Order: sequence, then C-alpha cells, then structure tokens
Amino acid sequence: MVAECTHKWFNQTLTKVNDSVVRLGIVEGEYHWHKHDNDDEFFFVLSGQLLIDLEDQTIELNPQQGVTIPKGVMHRPRAPIKTVMLMMETSEIEPTGD
Repeated sequence: MVAECTHKWFNQTLTKVNDSVVRLGIVEGEYHWHKHDNDDEFFFVLSGQLLIDLEDQTIELNPQQGVTIPKGVMHRPRAPIKTVMLMMETSEIEPTGD
C-alpha cells in the first residue's frame, strides 16, 4: 500500500476505538495551517520524518516518535520525505482542520 501510494497527503481510517479513530497517513510535502477546536490529535511516525510547525517552534518526529497536539493549537505538518505515520484522534475530527 505505501509503495503504491501516489498521493502527497493520504489517510485511511484503520479502526475505531471507543470514540476515537486510528488513521494511517502517507504524506510528503507541506499541509496547510489548521487547528482542531475541540479535539487533541496524536501523531506517531513509523517511517520517514514529520515536522510539525507550531506558532513558536517546530517539532521534529523521526521513526518511533510521537506527539500530541492539544486542541485549539494552530499547526502545520510537513514531511520532507515520504513519511508513514499513525494518527489517533476522535472520530469527530475533520482531517482538514476546523
């Protein structure tokens, strides 16, 4: 699935756990600035590198590293190379941001 993915920003819901979902993301390049007003969002990198820009810093995630972005925080994910990650968030989150 990863090798065949030609989309720069792809995600697929793998499973639902209570009120949350686990999504597989395959990403490369920049996403837009956004926030989720009511929900936290967790990113966990499986391969590649994910940079998450916040208003005052950039968080660098490499394989086997993760971070929770609290609700209401503006952020912009970036992947300088093709990156595979898991995202855990409530099923109410719009993947494109609020």
